[in-house]
Amino acid sequence: MAEFFSTIANSFEIMFNTVHLNDLADIAIVAFIIYNAIKLVRETRAETLVKGILILIVMAALANYFDLKTFKYIMTNVFQIGLLALLIVFQPELRRVLEQMGRTRIGKLNILSSSGEDDAANIRHAIKAVCDSCTILQRQRMGALIIFEREIKLGDIINSGTIVDASPSPELICNVFYNKAPLHDGAMVIRDGKVYAAACILPLSQNREISTELGTRHRAALGMSENSDAMVVVVSEETGSISVAEKGVLRRSISVDTLKAVLDAALLDEKNADGSKDKPSFWKGRNK
Repeated sequence: MAEFFSTIANSFEIMFNTVHLNDLADIAIVAFIIYNAIKLVRETRAETLVKGILILIVMAALANYFDLKTFKYIMTNVFQIGLLALLIVFQPELRRVLEQMGRTRIGKLNILSSSGEDDAANIRHAIKAVCDSCTILQRQRMGALIIFEREIKLGDIINSGTIVDASPSPELICNVFYNKAPLHDGAMVIRDGKVYAAACILPLSQNREISTELGTRHRAALGMSENSDAMVVVVSEETGSISVAEKGVLRRSISVDTLKAVLDAALLDEKNADGSKDKPSFWKGRNK
């Protein structure tokens, strides 16, 4: 028994003597990449695709083991174009990963974004204008779709609409979404506390678990929140209910006071000097 434990101790000693700091860093980086790759494909359509790729790898190994020349030739050519196929098939997931990297503390330290002392005041003014507008829109049963741009710039979405670049006010916002106005059909983008564009076209969510009760506006709000870090406010034309979407989560049928609290927490807290970003508790669940 003593010899057994001595052998184990010697093995550990040899291992620690041969492992260096760069080896530990190498292992940690690979483990981090594998962990995030698993998070990426879990519970998404990529999970099924990964299973299919693993089946192809097993089939290629069997073809090589049994020396099936024709099948081995086919599998070899399939894997030669596999990288390009993966980039095309996994394009939405790869984009999401890169966007998540850009949202980290390191990603936010860029020289392309600017901020002034009046940013928080402008955003506070925009939040108040939107909340006041939602009260009017809700009462008059007029639909609306309003996007608050955050870290991820929405230039491609803005280019699909019409530039407004005006100070927000309930009168302006309600006039834009008046059902006979030329800019009412689409989304409004608020950038840096200003109504920057209107009549913008948004991507619809591809989530098949979304309730069939939700219309195009709500699906567009979810799609926008899935593809960016934007806050999206929706007013239903049919029911007058107010909803807000963030990170693929839709909070439905909220009051104007709740909407203001949500927008304050999401948009103003990130301007605080201490960097605190407390979120309301209801973001923990997904409404279907």
